[in-house]
Amino acid sequence: MRTIWIILIGLGLIFSFINGKPETVTNVLFFELQKSVELILSLLPVMAFWTGLMTVVEKSGILNKLSDILKPMVRFLFKEVQNNTKAINAIIMTIAANMLGIGNSATAFGIKAMREMQLANKDKNTASNAMCMFLIINVSSIQLIPINIIKLRADAGALAPGDIMLPTIAATTFSTAVAILFAKYYEGREDR
Repeated sequence: MRTIWIILIGLGLIFSFINGKPETVTNVLFFELQKSVELILSLLPVMAFWTGLMTVVEKSGILNKLSDILKPMVRFLFKEVQNNTKAINAIIMTIAANMLGIGNSATAFGIKAMREMQLANKDKNTASNAMCMFLIINVSSIQLIPINIIKLRADAGALAPGDIMLPTIAATTFSTAVAILFAKYYEGREDR
């Protein structure tokens, strides 16, 4: 991956000089970098709040109670790790963060969940069905409250930044349902 990025950057530099516009590189490096930093700084308070809230939920024991409530669903989706409390808690935290639209905050929980599932994995060189299901659910990711999108829309001056909620819920619910169906189908084929 590093090689691909180096090649792309090199090609960009070469073509900017061939086209006689080397100032384009300077503009991108300085002005676009400034916009990126501003974007990160505007999203940082939202992410810090939700990450802190998730830590409180985890340390207060609420997560274990939520885990008990969600056990039937977890047993269906993640059969291989249904008795691994640490893995289940990390999975629930990741899914909850993604549902709230703070996918960036979910990354740490997702890494923890994968690490716990890898410890229980018999074949260390191949992802388990539970790991694949977890990845598929994260990629499709039902979002109830797309906080980052609403924040970006509000910053861009949208009159009703929250109007995106209903279409987001519909689209992400559909994509997650299809993803789970396909994962279960292929998991069933593997068991035969």
